[in-house]
Amino acid sequence: MAPHGRSVAEPVKKEEQLDYHALNAMLNLYDENGEIQFAKDREAANQYFLQHVNQNTVFFHDLREKLDYLVTNKYYEPEVLEKYDFEFIKELFQRAYSYKFRFRSFLGAYKYYTSYTLKTFDGRRYLERFEDRVCMVALSLADGDRKLAPRIVDEVMTGRFQPATPTFLNAGKAQRGEPVSCFLLRLEDNMESIGRSINSALQLSKRGGGVALLLSNLREAGAPIKHIQNQSSGVIPVMKLLEDSFSYANQLGARQGAGAVYLHAHHPDIMNFLDTKRENADEKIRIKTLSLGVVVPDITFELARNKEPMYLFSPYDVERVYGKPFSDISISEHYRDMVEDPRIGKKKIDPRVFFQTLAEIQFESGYPYIVYEDTVNAANPIAGRINMSNLCSEILQVNSPSEYNADLSYKHIGEDISCNLGSLNIALTMDSPDFTGTVETAIRGLTAVSEQTSIDSVPSIREGNDGSHAIGLGQMNLHGYLGREHIKYGSEEGLDFTNAYFAAILYAVLQASNKLAKERGQKFRGFEDSEYADGSYFDRFDPAEFLPRTEKVKEIFANSTVVIPTAEQWAKLRQDVIEHGLFNRNLQAVPPTGSISYINNSTSSIHPIASKVEIRKEGKIGRVYYPAPHMTNENLEYFEDAYEIGYEKIIDTYAVATKYVDQGLSLTLFFKDTATTRDINRAQIYAWRKKIKTLYYIRLRQVALEGTEVEGCVSCML
Repeated sequence: MAPHGRSVAEPVKKEEQLDYHALNAMLNLYDENGEIQFAKDREAANQYFLQHVNQNTVFFHDLREKLDYLVTNKYYEPEVLEKYDFEFIKELFQRAYSYKFRFRSFLGAYKYYTSYTLKTFDGRRYLERFEDRVCMVALSLADGDRKLAPRIVDEVMTGRFQPATPTFLNAGKAQRGEPVSCFLLRLEDNMESIGRSINSALQLSKRGGGVALLLSNLREAGAPIKHIQNQSSGVIPVMKLLEDSFSYANQLGARQGAGAVYLHAHHPDIMNFLDTKRENADEKIRIKTLSLGVVVPDITFELARNKEPMYLFSPYDVERVYGKPFSDISISEHYRDMVEDPRIGKKKIDPRVFFQTLAEIQFESGYPYIVYEDTVNAANPIAGRINMSNLCSEILQVNSPSEYNADLSYKHIGEDISCNLGSLNIALTMDSPDFTGTVETAIRGLTAVSEQTSIDSVPSIREGNDGSHAIGLGQMNLHGYLGREHIKYGSEEGLDFTNAYFAAILYAVLQASNKLAKERGQKFRGFEDSEYADGSYFDRFDPAEFLPRTEKVKEIFANSTVVIPTAEQWAKLRQDVIEHGLFNRNLQAVPPTGSISYINNSTSSIHPIASKVEIRKEGKIGRVYYPAPHMTNENLEYFEDAYEIGYEKIIDTYAVATKYVDQGLSLTLFFKDTATTRDINRAQIYAWRKKIKTLYYIRLRQVALEGTEVEGCVSCML
């Protein structure tokens, strides 16, 4: 037997030619020297083209014939191409093909051709290569800008920037969904809002986006309706309606509808809400496909620490007393007053039982996600309150309620949220010949996603998107880069790099958004009421803390084009933002990149790898193996998996990055199969103390050993 219990591969006779699936499977077999056979996976990618892709790709004599065919037969949107002359388009395609792109792994190639590329309407033949898809994305996002289009091609072809799945999948296609990853909707405590939200969920799901909905404002089960006691059914029937809606609507069969619901920890239905995910839950209340999230304020942790009772408050009464919805009030700030107020209906539970139940449900199902409400709002530079997140727990933006007339038309259109996402490959961005230019191109590309999206069927989404121009530039391949540079994840050098890199990203994204505001003479709606307007946001940071401290990390940045701002540069940016503003209300969010990580040859997001060689189940093909990017037989020691690294180092890494990210970072915690609910509780508390904003999934090792995964975020697992 070879190391780690894997078998040694039998030698293959020269005359035999293994198919791509068999070659890829050899990643699970060590060679005669006890080493991982990385070359076999690259050979599998090549054979995939020879044995499958090339013979199933439609042939065209030249680009003009191809584009004419695709437009005439309603595969491409003619409006995208009409903004450019043919010679420019031809040069752009030549530019893309000049990179001589090759997929670095079999799974990357397989993912691209099964999930992204344009196919004939019967789904049997391919109409695009990777380069074609990149060009159509660039032409779409550039929207006629002849300078921006080639910049996008360069950044995507080199792998420095990767648009999110909805953008990369849909841009330029005539039969498509929206380029937006996901949406966030709030419900108010009335039937008009509930009905509108269910319809909105259907409309948004049809267009390909995952949808998260806030339930905290809905009155609890047994609350009065029109002063008649015990009439309300609470949040669970609404959850069932939403679950059925998402199962019905999908994006032309390309992406299944997906939804999440968030509820405040101090809502009276919270324990029943959690019970819907129990394995033995009654079918009448069991929620199978809807994701759950809980919004937890600081006071909840304090009550548990002090062994005080935890009071749950009626949203109906709270809104009557305070004059605004439950979700727009700081429970931590008003908790003691609410307890004493006889006008507010309440019941009490043991907070330790609440946290124990939370851990039990996470242990069983991986849910719920957690939003640390007060940490999130303390870090928020925008006027208003953040009260929920999305399907992947990285979107954190303010929203506002809508009001309706008796005929269900809008009396006032509030602001709901769109997720306009894409990610940088940290390793390749660090290698960029122009770091600032790479980041600026990404910001311009994501801003185009926001500007080119208008969801007229859901006016509150349109209103929020038009006013905020909010985007979420993410990051991926942190572990891959650290391993490449012989730095251990979570080590002193690892944390040092993370700090300096994210400080540089913050500076670059603010510069880019400020530049857009200057060019267009426009700021995001509400800029004047934000902490950017008076400069107080910039005062949170000491530029001396941006700089690397360890010798190795100092050397890395000295040999790069990365700009870590000096005190003078930071002060100048502060003044430029005060004077000219920012175009984008929100700029960063780090999602749990999945599919785009594979085609980009990146480790997912900024968390550690789950396995040196990941095992996935992919449709009809069955098991597929994916080696950690940048891992070789010489640097294996730098690729410890997340279960070995432990939750403390993962949380420490995220805590360093969180300071520089205006929204959230999708943080998955990994536990060995010996973990208990007590371990999960400890991790929740540790994350809270380290000022983590949100927690995503909880994963237990035995799941990984079976070669399967908890279902990823279909909207943002990009």
